[in-house]
Amino acid sequence: MTGFAAMDGGDGQGLGWNWDLRSVNARGLDLRLRLPEGMGALEAPLRRLLSEAVTRGAVTLSLKLARSAGVLGGGDEQRLQAALDQIARLQVMADAQGIILAPPTAAEILALKGATEAGEGAAGLPDPDRLMAEAGELIGAFNKMRRAEGAAVGVVLLAQIDKLAALTEAAAQAAQARGASHAARMRAALAALLDQTDLDEARLLQEMAILALKTDVTEEIDRLRAHVGAARDLLAQGGAVGRKLDFLMQEFNREANTLCSKAQDGALTALGLDLKLVIDQTREQVQNVE
Repeated sequence: MTGFAAMDGGDGQGLGWNWDLRSVNARGLDLRLRLPEGMGALEAPLRRLLSEAVTRGAVTLSLKLARSAGVLGGGDEQRLQAALDQIARLQVMADAQGIILAPPTAAEILALKGATEAGEGAAGLPDPDRLMAEAGELIGAFNKMRRAEGAAVGVVLLAQIDKLAALTEAAAQAAQARGASHAARMRAALAALLDQTDLDEARLLQEMAILALKTDVTEEIDRLRAHVGAARDLLAQGGAVGRKLDFLMQEFNREANTLCSKAQDGALTALGLDLKLVIDQTREQVQNVE
């Protein structure tokens, strides 16, 4: 199921961060985390939180850090002073060798790695407990959006199931109407064969009975009705039913295929094709269900 949530945070001293959580449809659960350098310890607890909240979908969680331009946080002044001291020592060494170095600009000094950013495990990173609390809020907002989308998809799915139910009943009526004409055609064909050829009537009747069984769609109609009931029960049940509905759509399609192959009748074949179309449309919506 698709979903999205975002959140901004900061420490009030120039260090800010941005959360981004989104998901797209997938058959199973695929979690992808993108965390800043030095925040690897958060990966395991974040995965656990997401696994408890989501059971299906390709989910991507991103956390990005950014320091406000011109703002030095705790420890930045010391790191900057250390960088300036290194530059001064380098200039002294260059002068001793007769090498003239152009003085660096302030922008170039601030761009030096480590001049104003803490290394992994050092001060200057956000408080992990605060980040985990924000992650819980983020996932709550994420699931709120997904629930709203799920409710809308549920309405669409119920309408699709109603269409499948109506087509199933229409197919049952078409099969019943086909039965009388089909039996009459078989009796006429049997009489013609017996009049024109010297065939074993008992053997011929046996073969025609087998043929009649092969074209009987009663079982397929009964299974389609059962699948309609099962689909309605799953939607009423709620929760993570996406995989069960996905499997049920496969069973719907199997029965519709068999119905078409046994139809031997234009009207019944047309209804079988209509069933396959609605099943495909319903399956597309099922992909949006967790």
